[in-house]
Amino acid sequence: MRHPFLEQLPCLGLDAYASAFQERLAPVARRIYGQDRKARPYLAMLDRLPHLAPVDMDLDRGCIRIGQAGDVGPEERRALRHALRTVIPWRKGPFEVFGIRVDSEWVSSLKWDRVRPHLAPLAGRRILDIGSSCGYYLFRMCPEAPALMLGIEPYLTFYFQFQLLQRYIRAERLFTLPLRLEEFPDMPAFFDTIFCMGILYHRRDPRAALSKVRRLLRPGGELVLETLILADDDDTVLEPRGRYAKMNNVHAIPSVTRLAAWLGAVGYRQVRCVDVTPTTLDEQRPTEWINSESLDAFLDPANPGLTVEGYPAPVRAVLLASA
Repeated sequence: MRHPFLEQLPCLGLDAYASAFQERLAPVARRIYGQDRKARPYLAMLDRLPHLAPVDMDLDRGCIRIGQAGDVGPEERRALRHALRTVIPWRKGPFEVFGIRVDSEWVSSLKWDRVRPHLAPLAGRRILDIGSSCGYYLFRMCPEAPALMLGIEPYLTFYFQFQLLQRYIRAERLFTLPLRLEEFPDMPAFFDTIFCMGILYHRRDPRAALSKVRRLLRPGGELVLETLILADDDDTVLEPRGRYAKMNNVHAIPSVTRLAAWLGAVGYRQVRCVDVTPTTLDEQRPTEWINSESLDAFLDPANPGLTVEGYPAPVRAVLLASA
């Protein structure tokens, strides 16, 4: 799989890791271009995308805007809407693509507004976004001119959402690889900022994941960690039996105290919690762009302070730490 990011490796001083990236990407390429039935309509979608050039765009707003409604004719609009709906569900966003409003499940601007004021300046930095989905947060970073923005997103639906959007945005120095964190090659002390938002509770061994992320950060680099937490001051962790909020892959939800201890144990410094926010229906809700259940179906209708399984309802925290 000759991914555009691989062409940047010499400029980044990463020639030594070219074979490692090729090795990790080869099985994904076989899936996408081989027998994976799910990938076929996505590849066809990219081939049929209308050739459009947005007159302007705005990446520095809650609803990312690409072009204007007047940039496209009726046939192009129908083709573009069909393409956007081919890659449902849209979890992160929202977007306005040549006048078509893609109302994602999550109003991701709310999270970005909570995170952004606490970050070190992003200009000139090398950034990794783990679990980058459609690239919403990466696109929001573009106006600040980082030196490199790299996302990793293993789910093909979200990976192809990014490919669709990037076809029109054409952001420089921005790439997404269809890899999991565990598949990402070790590149010691390379990234200046790593975003790890909404994925830690899906890791069977969260401390091992945090340790790998730390090895990827340069000394003094910044980790931005956003995850589910228990909203108490005790040194505790919830390990759900079965599902949590109808998710079957939630392995551990720690208190902030326990989470900070995990970070310290694997070598992070200057750990601080900058935000704790319960998830509400203003931030996560069903729309026509997901065709599935959302937060309202995950909570106990008689007690919205609990999930349908009886666990504490989702609360998320943002922690920053230095390598």
